[in-house]
Amino acid sequence: MKRLWMCVVALLLAGAGANAYSQSENNQRNTVRIVGGEQDKDFFFHTIERGQTVYAIATMYGVSTEDIYRLNPESRKGIRAGATLRIPQQKKGVKTTDNPSPTENYTFHTIEKKETLYAVSMRYKVPAVDIVKANPGLSTKTFTIGRTIRIPIASQVEETVKPTESKPETTVEEETYTIARRETMYSLCRKFNISSYELIKRNPKLKKGVKAGMVIYIPVRKTEDVVVDDMKHETTLSESEVNALLDKPQNIERVRQIKVALLLPFMANGTTSATTSRFVEYYEGMLLAVDSLRKIGTSIDLSVYDSGKGTQKLKQILNTDALKEANLIIGAVENDQIGEIARFAEKNNIKYVIPFTSKNDDVLSNSLIFQVNTPHSYLYSKAAQAGCDLFANDNIILVNINDRDVKTDFLQAFKTEMQERGIQHKEITYNAETFATDILPLLDREKRNVVLPTSSSLDALKQIKTPLRMLAETGIEEPDPDNPEETRQVVFPISMFGYPEWQTYVRDALEDFYVLDTYIYSNFYADNLSERIHHFYNLYKTWYSKTLINTFPKYGILGFDTGMFFFQAIEKYGTNFEKNLDKIAYESLQTGFDFHRVNNWGGFINTNIFIVHYKKDFTVTRQ
Repeated sequence: MKRLWMCVVALLLAGAGANAYSQSENNQRNTVRIVGGEQDKDFFFHTIERGQTVYAIATMYGVSTEDIYRLNPESRKGIRAGATLRIPQQKKGVKTTDNPSPTENYTFHTIEKKETLYAVSMRYKVPAVDIVKANPGLSTKTFTIGRTIRIPIASQVEETVKPTESKPETTVEEETYTIARRETMYSLCRKFNISSYELIKRNPKLKKGVKAGMVIYIPVRKTEDVVVDDMKHETTLSESEVNALLDKPQNIERVRQIKVALLLPFMANGTTSATTSRFVEYYEGMLLAVDSLRKIGTSIDLSVYDSGKGTQKLKQILNTDALKEANLIIGAVENDQIGEIARFAEKNNIKYVIPFTSKNDDVLSNSLIFQVNTPHSYLYSKAAQAGCDLFANDNIILVNINDRDVKTDFLQAFKTEMQERGIQHKEITYNAETFATDILPLLDREKRNVVLPTSSSLDALKQIKTPLRMLAETGIEEPDPDNPEETRQVVFPISMFGYPEWQTYVRDALEDFYVLDTYIYSNFYADNLSERIHHFYNLYKTWYSKTLINTFPKYGILGFDTGMFFFQAIEKYGTNFEKNLDKIAYESLQTGFDFHRVNNWGGFINTNIFIVHYKKDFTVTRQ
């Protein structure tokens, strides 16, 4: 069987393919200021979310970072979650940014206090169904004050909805009608086959409500004429029915066989290399996921393509009919290839998984994209939050070690989080000759002392771990206050807080991690001592007669986890599984999945984070 599978792998790879600091004059955190008269055609408001950067926000709206700095000068110093930024409305047809995004056909609107979907629809004279379509993430949970939505401009609506050709609307006369008891706007619209917009336009007093005995004007048209109003294809929905569109139940779009296309540059340069070997391993891990799910009855058709280098070969692959029939596309490494696939996926309504890079802008405007690797800004924000949750009552000490691996962005996020929560911390500059004595005055004998070096390098870890172990194990000798003629040994409760890279240092520092009660934040972690990981290692070796490449993360497990999560999601919740993301439960081997939309119209990024704890009892937990 092993030889058969290796032949299959070789055959598949031989051909082109086989089957987010400005508060905008508002200095209170988490306070959103939306003034109805202030939002106009020149700018709108954006409420900053955790992990967002000025660059990402600018890209999201198709403006430049300088445009944002101009309207929000304080944002040059940094931005805070919960604050608001003024964003200039992009002038249609005018390029205003060096970070282009597909925003030309939309106007952006910030939802105001007590505003409804119906009110927004009437305000912009755009049918509510078109607004909902332009914002796939829109629901009662996301249609809230301060959130931004995009509104299709008139030309966009006219292009997507073309009325049937007919003679122009001609009103023969206007008849008066006296409203009867219990009649509503909805029943009137149905009775006279007229939109609520047109009815209110002819009878402005209806804005105050429908009352029995009220006399209104009803247009009477020739039978051959077409009903056309200012909103083109607006239906005769009542205000409550329009607002109910946000709660419209979603049917599960099931498929009998899950069709998956995997596109990776297996042999981009014509020869294999360490990098291409990792991609092959990723594919091999995904094959194990396919086999595991087939055993429980899931039908999966996995087609694999060598996307090569650049976009020429990729465009040929995307031009095949087989790709258009896929339910899921996974792959690409470089942004030029990712951009091509993203556009193809959007055009053909296919979900697209970006497995490796964390630096991609397509996810900001394409609702079909799932980005597995967490962008650093989101990772640092969640790690800072987790660190403050864990160590809020401890004595936190930052050790400044200046080398090329200083984690400036994370440290800034951590310090900001501590400041906002009122958590105190201490800092010390590392000196190789005096570190052990320099840190003593900063240590607390009663509280846990959490030490965080500012660099993630192995050298930085080596410089502090031995002195810290001495203080944690043997401590210092000092006079006994109860017996001045005697001395006593004082040890200090010490823990370390560190970085994802530390997982690659276990050969040099595993015992130190245990003794120093070490915590590491990471978006990847595989417990090599667990039974499930051992089972995967054995299964992989049985199938492929080799061991996994010693990388971080392990690509074979990454391919397996990715396949298991997405294939099961489609199997259980159909091709529109994103409507049930909160119900998808998969216990990963190495990669956790916690996808969140970047905005109401964009795609999803994985915001999962693990806190790996090397405990003093020589066990490891992953939270």
